[in-house]
Amino acid sequence: MHYDLIVFGASGFTGRLVADYLNRRYGVGGELSWAMAGRSAAKLAEVRAQIGAPATLPLLVADATDPQALKQLVARARVVITTVGPYQRHGEALVRACAEVGTDYVDLCGEPGWMATMIPQLQGPAERSGARITFSCGFDSIPFDLGVLFLQDEALRRYGEPLTRVGGRVLVLKGGASGGTIASALASYEAMGRDPEQARLMADPFALTAVTPGFRGPAQPDGEQAAFDEQAQAWSGPFVMAVINTKNVHRTNALRGHPWGRDFRYDERLLTGKGRQGERRARLLARSAWLQERLLGFAPTRALLRRFVLPKPGEGPSPEQQRKGRYEIVFHGETADGRRLAARVKGQGDPGYGSTCKLISEAALCLLQDITRGMTPGGVWTPGAAMGMALVRRLQERAELSFAIED
Repeated sequence: MHYDLIVFGASGFTGRLVADYLNRRYGVGGELSWAMAGRSAAKLAEVRAQIGAPATLPLLVADATDPQALKQLVARARVVITTVGPYQRHGEALVRACAEVGTDYVDLCGEPGWMATMIPQLQGPAERSGARITFSCGFDSIPFDLGVLFLQDEALRRYGEPLTRVGGRVLVLKGGASGGTIASALASYEAMGRDPEQARLMADPFALTAVTPGFRGPAQPDGEQAAFDEQAQAWSGPFVMAVINTKNVHRTNALRGHPWGRDFRYDERLLTGKGRQGERRARLLARSAWLQERLLGFAPTRALLRRFVLPKPGEGPSPEQQRKGRYEIVFHGETADGRRLAARVKGQGDPGYGSTCKLISEAALCLLQDITRGMTPGGVWTPGAAMGMALVRRLQERAELSFAIED
C-alpha cells in the first residue's frame, strides 16, 4: 500500500507529538493517508494507543541503519517526515533514500555542518528524481526564515525594492530545550573536534550557500557581543539558534535568485530589556554563550552533561508546559535609502515541541497539497525557498502562527 505521508521516528518524543497532531487534525482513513514508521512495531503500537488513533493506522518497521529497508519504505510515500536525530548520526541513509527514489522529505535538522556536507551530495540525485529535500522545518528555522520572507515580500510590494538589512529580535521565548536538540548540538561539537573544517562551517554565515548554489556574500553583523539595539530601543545578547537560522535565511535568498540583493545582511539576537538591568542581562548572556562554547568543546564536559544533567533524546516537557509555551519575534528592516519596515511573528506552544510538531507537519502537507513540482522542482531546499508565502498562509490558518506588518 502507498501513503501520502509517513512519519519516521514516530515512537520518539517529538515523533509521537507529530503523530498525535496529525491524528487530531486530520484523522485516519480520511482524505490524508498516512502511516507511522520506526524500528520497533511494539513501540509504534504503544504510541498508536497513547494518541488514541484507531487500529487502522498503519505501522511500518524499518531501521535507520538499513539503507535497503529505508528505500523500500520511502518508495511507499509521497512525503516523509523524520524526527530521528541527531541527523549527522542517524539521518543520512533516509535522506539519501528519499533523494534517490523521488520522495519529498522534511526534517528538523539544526546541524549546519552536516547540512553543508549533504547538500552537494543530494542535489544531483534529487534533481533527477524530483524529490524536494527540505531541511530545518521546525522552530529552527521556519519562524525566522519565513519571518524574513514575509517582511521582504511586503517591502517589495510597498517600495519596489528590498530591505538590504534585516535584524531578527527574539522578544519572548517560553519553553524548554529538547533532548533531541541538545543531542544534535553535542554531536556538532564532537564533529568539530574531529574535523576543524566543521568549526569553520559553523562560523560561516554563508556555509549553506557556498556549497550550492555557490555564493558568498558580504561580512555580516557580529552576533556574539552584548549590544544596544537602536530599532528595538533595548539591550540584546547572542541568540542560540542564530548559528543555523542565519545560514538558512541567506540560503533562501540565494535559492530564490537574490531578490533581497547580493549584499543582504541579516542577524539574530535575543532582547534582554531596557536600562541597566537589560544591559546586565545582555552582558551575562554574552559571557554565558562564550563559556558554553568553550566548555562544550571538551569531550569530558560533554560526557558529564549527557550522563548527569541534560535530558535524553525522547524526553521533553510535559503536555501542560508544551501548551503554555510561546514565542514572539520582531523583524526590523531598512532599505538602501533608509526606509524602514517591521514585522512580528508569534507562535503558540512550546517552541521545540508544541509548535514544532505543527510546523513540520504543515510543511510536509504544504509540499504535498500546495506546491507542485512545477512550482518547486527536485533539489535541496529551505522552507522559505521551497514553499514561500504558501507556507506562511498555511501556518497562519492551521498552526497557530501569526505574521503581521507593524505600521
